[in-house]
Amino acid sequence: MQTRTLGNRQVGAIGLGLMTFDQTGTQPRQQLLDTVTAALDAGVTLFDTADAYGPGDEKGEGAQGENERLIASILDELGVRDRVLLATKGGHVRTDGGGWDTDSSADHLRSAVDASLERLGVEQIALWQHHRPDPKVPYDEVIGTLKEIADSGKVARVGLSNADPDQIRAAHAVLGDALASVQNQFSPKFRSSKPEIDVCDELGLAFLPWSPLGGLGDAKELADKHPAFAEIAAERGVSAQQVALAWELAQSPVVIPIPGAKRPSSITDSAAAADIELTSDEVARLDAS
Repeated sequence: MQTRTLGNRQVGAIGLGLMTFDQTGTQPRQQLLDTVTAALDAGVTLFDTADAYGPGDEKGEGAQGENERLIASILDELGVRDRVLLATKGGHVRTDGGGWDTDSSADHLRSAVDASLERLGVEQIALWQHHRPDPKVPYDEVIGTLKEIADSGKVARVGLSNADPDQIRAAHAVLGDALASVQNQFSPKFRSSKPEIDVCDELGLAFLPWSPLGGLGDAKELADKHPAFAEIAAERGVSAQQVALAWELAQSPVVIPIPGAKRPSSITDSAAAADIELTSDEVARLDAS
């Protein structure tokens, strides 16, 4: 697989989002082990989790940190930690009943880094990302805390998530080279993060689209709202999902999509998108679809 730059590292141009990984009856552990193995075999080396990911128990409790512990145990069982850049996030918290909230207080973010270090079983987190702006905390204060975290040596690089262009520029002005990436939603269905891609391109930051296959899951929506993706897929003999990821890669050399996958076939299909070189005419058709 072709590689792209993330901080001072090279990673596969397609990553793996781990939000939906959970060890339940519908996702037996062996299936998850096989999915990680298939990802690595296909050249996927960026794995993305967060401290708030996890289904928790039947009441939604115990979700905080569950996904981090799961992926750490899988990587250890397979003995492949040295082949993966494992990214995580903090600042989103789970509430009673499995709900979601934000906490970007300095105390919480500092403690979140320490907790992730312990759950992931590492001495330094390769990429630690601020998960989401918190309406209760001014973003300038958050940036100051991120600077503290970057200077602590507990993380190799810092990233932002769900940030707008002004927030990205403000963080870059303070963090400099310690800031490596921005993770925002971008897909055929959700394109309003194009300005953030442009800012990342300008500043040399990786842009990690989350939910990059949005708009393709429903056949009617695909046909009605994004027909060019289906048409080009048919012309090339590939999946519409591969075309979507190839289109995202074509937006800028800083883009590294992180599609989710729970089965080996899914990540293998996604990884193959890195080999598709769309023509300028095809990109224009997709931009208009």
